[in-house]
Amino acid sequence: MSLKPEILYIAHRIPYPPNKGDKIRSFNEIKYLSKKFIVDLVCLADDPADMKFTGQLKKYCRRVVVFRLKPIMGKIKGLFSLLKGKSISEGYFFHLGMAVNIEKWLEKYPYKAVICFSSPMAVYLDSTRVKKSGTLRCVMDFCDLDSDKWLQYARKMGGVLGLLYRLESYRLLKLEKKINQSFHASVFVSQKEQLIFKKVYSKARNLVTIPNGVDVDFFSPGPDDCLKDPPKKGSVLMFAGVMDYYANVEGVLWFCQRIFPLIKKQIPDVCLVIAGSRPVSAIQRLDKRDDIQVTGYVRDIRPWYGRADVCIVPLRIARGVQNKVLEAMAMAKPVVSTPEALQGICCLSGHHLVSADNPGAFAQAVVDLLKNPAHASELGQRAREFVHKEYNWNRCLKPLERIIS
Repeated sequence: MSLKPEILYIAHRIPYPPNKGDKIRSFNEIKYLSKKFIVDLVCLADDPADMKFTGQLKKYCRRVVVFRLKPIMGKIKGLFSLLKGKSISEGYFFHLGMAVNIEKWLEKYPYKAVICFSSPMAVYLDSTRVKKSGTLRCVMDFCDLDSDKWLQYARKMGGVLGLLYRLESYRLLKLEKKINQSFHASVFVSQKEQLIFKKVYSKARNLVTIPNGVDVDFFSPGPDDCLKDPPKKGSVLMFAGVMDYYANVEGVLWFCQRIFPLIKKQIPDVCLVIAGSRPVSAIQRLDKRDDIQVTGYVRDIRPWYGRADVCIVPLRIARGVQNKVLEAMAMAKPVVSTPEALQGICCLSGHHLVSADNPGAFAQAVVDLLKNPAHASELGQRAREFVHKEYNWNRCLKPLERIIS
């Protein structure tokens, strides 16, 4: 009989495949914790194709139960939640079957801790007494500070949608405050996120920063000749990310409209690769251009990193630690990024990558790297050494083990 302590892990999205920010983080947390704890996982899947990955998670979990989240029904429940004075997110991610399953497991198994991943998951503990328990530790991994993220969206959108997003931000902040007072620990992905929360909530307590890491063995420099559909021509710029996510879409469109033309004036044969699943129509239309390639879903992103001369991260709405930055750095690629995308990474502009805060500076940084391959290579090598030392998952996740031990 195993003497490992038992943990219940509750996630708003199935942690597999680890192909986007939140799923990468939750998967690596589970993988890390499974070495010293018995992990039971309950989660939702908003993509029906992800339902088949239960077996992959059973390599790390004793029990895995995945409930199907239907987006249309989620939006309806989100609206009712809003009318009841709560956030849209709380209703959207609530599943009665999941609530029943969690209640059953909490009564049956002697869990040492419960980890909730993302603030809406706290609703699944409201009907239990676990928060008052003297033995069961409750940990919230906020990942991104959702209230601040929705506030950023509101500032960009304006109008009726902006007002709705502001309301969602306000409701989520109320939830985040409640969570902070009732859970044993509140985990944030960066010091910046933590400071933002402390600024809006002076009574905040038990705050812990656990940054994202990167799998430096998986993301390592290698051959790029296995691409079946190589970039169209010339020097290659690359952006990687899920392309129905608003922040990614907004950043890429801004780059294409304001920055890319400035680069092409100096390097006419440069092309841009946009690598990521579920591209929205505005992104799909870019693929009609001779100098832009939209890949859609790719099974393995590494060959696309390998083919890139410079990786770009032109995000203007960003918090936390951007996985796309860490992955490119781990691949020893020179990176040009906006400051917003670097708030959670303690790197030096000009030494590990290049940070640029306006279209002219961003374009010139890219041009300089393309014209000086030796400097670009040196920057990429320093970037890989940096993330290998500072942002490997084993180093990053040690505080999580201490919180629940």
